[in-house]
Amino acid sequence: MELEHFFQCPHCWESISMILDKSVAHQTYIEDCEVCCNPIEITPTFNAGELEGFYAESIEQ
Repeated sequence: MELEHFFQCPHCWESISMILDKSVAHQTYIEDCEVCCNPIEITPTFNAGELEGFYAESIEQ
């Protein structure tokens, strides 16, 4: 159960996408931006398999 979600990188402001796992209701993890390679803390929330909330925050190095 995966979902491709598009959003703006909080570092470089480019539009990027990430594949999210809909089988976990609440999760937090870190992935690098595919454009600028800076780390982003990703927090998606799902309810009954539907994306309910999505937060992408920059992580300062």
